[in-house]
Amino acid sequence: MSDDSSGRETGETDEQRLAAVVDKLRSQAAIESLRAEGVYDDTRSVTEWTEDSVAIPVTAPPQETQFREVVRQVGERRLKTLDDHLRERGWTDEEIAAAPSSWAVLGSVVLVDIGDSPRPAEVGEALLALHGEAETVLARHGISGEHREPSVEVIAGDGDTETVHTEHGTHYAMDLAEVMFSPGNKAERARMGETVAAGERVLDMFAGIGYFTLPMARAGAQVTAVERNPTAFRFLVENVMLNDVDERVHPYRADCQEVVPGFAEEGRADRIVMGYYEAHEYLDSALDALASGGVLHMHEATPDALVFDRPIERLEAAAAEADREVEILDTRRVKEYSEGVAHVVVDARVQ
Repeated sequence: MSDDSSGRETGETDEQRLAAVVDKLRSQAAIESLRAEGVYDDTRSVTEWTEDSVAIPVTAPPQETQFREVVRQVGERRLKTLDDHLRERGWTDEEIAAAPSSWAVLGSVVLVDIGDSPRPAEVGEALLALHGEAETVLARHGISGEHREPSVEVIAGDGDTETVHTEHGTHYAMDLAEVMFSPGNKAERARMGETVAAGERVLDMFAGIGYFTLPMARAGAQVTAVERNPTAFRFLVENVMLNDVDERVHPYRADCQEVVPGFAEEGRADRIVMGYYEAHEYLDSALDALASGGVLHMHEATPDALVFDRPIERLEAAAAEADREVEILDTRRVKEYSEGVAHVVVDARVQ
């Protein structure tokens, strides 16, 4: 194939035009693995290879990532930004200024806060062009209800909202039209897997689809995971099997306050995770279930003016009521929850 027909730049060699063909369903995990190997070529686009596979551009044949075959001369030069793609579609600078500035690729789905952007469908098509491994673009409109269910709208692609997303080796199956998944919590999910020790007894009071349960169990912890949302619980059980941690995770579909008393009677937890923005309402139950010297991870949505004073004061007051002492180990600002409100985490050892 000639240089003109392949679209490559003058002087570029065939070795610089390699692509690894992988199953479409595991494309996102393969990209993460190739990036970790240092061979993912982000200057070229991922392209469809067959109906069930994609060709991922690489700079050299992978040594650690599973693939079907390595092929040559695949992939067009990637337009580097969403702005480039929109400008190619005739958008003005003023319109581009109103376009989304961030989004997340979760498996085969792009999740985006569309805001006041004009022509959402064109934004969706541009995002699909930018991320060749994706098949659906969802506009996210917020979280509501007792079970914190997402409100989303398909703006481009085939409309399939079920996907498998991989982070740091942990696989999360989910339906983004049914359950919440926060891309901004990625570092915190990874950190929990690094924090626990093998054999620790952990209680995850608000497990969801396994956000923190899965990385902790993969690190060797024994995790009791409680979730009352039936859809989230279904994916929690599926993800436990998907990550091969069924011997280390004990899932309960229940309100955590129904499980905690029995848990405390059987033997208290070495660590408790409270990954819910109103976690302070459950501090009395958590403290009952936490062993002396155990660690508590308390999440909260806190106004900027009260970070980190309010969550620490709430924790210390609950501990005093339970006649226990608190040592603050760490505080973290995870992300912006909303304008003027931060998602924060307080880590504390409780004697």
